Amino acid sequence: MSFRLTYASMFDPPASMHEAFEAALARLRGELGATHGLFLQGRDAPRRGTQRLVSPIDTRLELGRFAIAEAGDVERALQGAHDAFPAWRATPAAERVALLRRVAELMQQRVYAIAAALALEVGKNRMEALGEAQETVDFFRQYADDFERARGFDVPLPDDPLVGVRSTNRSVLRPYGVWLVIAPFNYPLALMGGPTAAALVTGNVVVAKGSPHTPWGGRLLADCLRDAGVPSGVFQWLHGDTHELGAALAAHPDVAGITFTGSVAVGRGLLAQCVGGRWPRPCIAEMGGKNPCIVTERADLDVAAAGIVRSAYGLSGQKCSALSRLYVHRGVADALIERLQAQTRAISVGDPTAQRNWMGPVNHAAARARFERSVQQLLEGGATLLAGGTLPTGDEYAHGHYVSPTLVEAPAQHPLWRQELFLPLLMLQRVDSRDEAMALANDSEVGLSAGFYGGADEVAWFHEHIEAGVTYANRAQGASTGAWPGYQPFGGWKGSGSTGKAIASFHYLPLYLREQSRTVVLGG
Repeated sequence: MSFRLTYASMFDPPASMHEAFEAALARLRGELGATHGLFLQGRDAPRRGTQRLVSPIDTRLELGRFAIAEAGDVERALQGAHDAFPAWRATPAAERVALLRRVAELMQQRVYAIAAALALEVGKNRMEALGEAQETVDFFRQYADDFERARGFDVPLPDDPLVGVRSTNRSVLRPYGVWLVIAPFNYPLALMGGPTAAALVTGNVVVAKGSPHTPWGGRLLADCLRDAGVPSGVFQWLHGDTHELGAALAAHPDVAGITFTGSVAVGRGLLAQCVGGRWPRPCIAEMGGKNPCIVTERADLDVAAAGIVRSAYGLSGQKCSALSRLYVHRGVADALIERLQAQTRAISVGDPTAQRNWMGPVNHAAARARFERSVQQLLEGGATLLAGGTLPTGDEYAHGHYVSPTLVEAPAQHPLWRQELFLPLLMLQRVDSRDEAMALANDSEVGLSAGFYGGADEVAWFHEHIEAGVTYANRAQGASTGAWPGYQPFGGWKGSGSTGKAIASFHYLPLYLREQSRTVVLGG
C-alpha cells in the first residue's frame, strides 16, 4: 500500500493497519504466560530464577516469565562474544549487509505481533507500538544501506610523492570488538535494535541488556536475529537487575565499546568509566532531555496546539524527546491555553490496545507515584493547574498505572523546570518576547529536542539560536517528537549526548569503528 508508517504519519493510518494489529493482538493474548530464557551462544538459556512480567495496562495480566541472569552469565556472554568476534570481523562486508537485510525482512513479517507485545509490555497505544516495531526494521535497513554506500569505509589515498618507489596509502575503519548495548524501558526494541544493527554491520559483536521493566522487546529482537541466521555468539542478550548486571557488563575488560540510552546521571558515569580504564573506550551515550517549545505572537495556534499536545502526552510523556517546557508570548497565551485545555480534555485515557484510547498508562508504579509527587510539588510551589493533575478513577483504571495528561502554569523559579520527569506533565510560562523565550529555552544543562511555532521568517532565527540537536518548526505532527530513520537524525547537544552525532545520521556508523592508516611500499 502507498501509506508509509512513520511517527509523523501515524495519526491517520489505513483501516487495514488496525485490523492487522487487532488480529495479532488476539493471537498473542492466547499465548501469554510463556517462560523465556536468556539468549547465549545462539540459543535459549533457561534459568531457575525468573521475573514475572505483568502489563502496566492491567497488573493482573501476566505477560510471561523471563530468565534472570545468574552469577557467571556475564562471563559466559562476554567470552562467547569475544570468541565469535574474529570470524564475524572477517565476514565479508557484503555478507554482513545481506544478513542485516534478512533480519529486517523477518522483523517486517512479524511487525504486528511484535507491536502487540510492545503495547502490552510498555503501555503504548497501538500506533506508537507499531511505530517502534517499524522503526527498528528501518534501522536495520538504513544501516545496511549506509555501510554499503560507504563501501565499508575503506578509502584509497594518494601515493606518497616518492621518486622510484611506489608507496600506497589507505584509510580503513575497523571494528572495536565486543560492543555493549544498554537500552531503556520506553523503546525496548528500537533502542536495542538500532545500536545492535549499527554495531553488527560494522563488524562488532554485541552483548545487550534492557530495562528490568521491559525485557520482552529485547527477547523478541534476539528471536529475529537468531531466526535470520546471525552466527552463534555474535549477539547475546541478558536480563536482570539494572544496576548489578549493567555495572558488571560495563566494567568487564572484554567490552570494547558501549552504547547507552538513559538518564544523564548514569550516562555520565559510564562515560567517566570508559575514559578511566586501561585505555579510553568509546561510549555513545544518548541521554535525557527537558525539551522546550517557543510560541511567538505570530504562530498558527491551531497547528501549535496539535503539535504541543502530541509531543507532551504521546506515550504518556515517557519519551526523552517529550515536550515538557512551553514558553508562550503573552499576547497569545490565553488563546493557546484554551486550545490546549480543549485538546487535553479530549484525550481518551485507557487501555492503549483499544483503538479508542490514545494515551495509556505510565509504565510502572514508581512513575505513577512520581506523578502524584510532582503535581503536589507544583501546586505547593505556586503553579496554577490548567488541566489534569488527577488519577483517573473507575474500573478500567483500577489495576493499571494510569495518570491524566496535565498542564500547569508554573513560576519561573520552580525547580521542576530543570528536572526530567518522564511524565505527561507540561509546564507553561508566559513571556514578553521571543528573545526572552529563547533565553529560557536554552537555560538548561541538556539540549535534545526543541520546537517552535511562529512566522515563516522567524524560523531561521530559531535555528540559529536554539541549543538542541533535533529541531522542529511549525510542525503539527509534534512540537519536539517524531524523528524517524532516513528523515530526521536524532541526537542531543550539551548533556543530552556524548558524541555530537545523531542516531540514523550520515555520521553514526563511524562511531562504531576506529581508523587504521595503511601504508604499503610496493617497490620501484
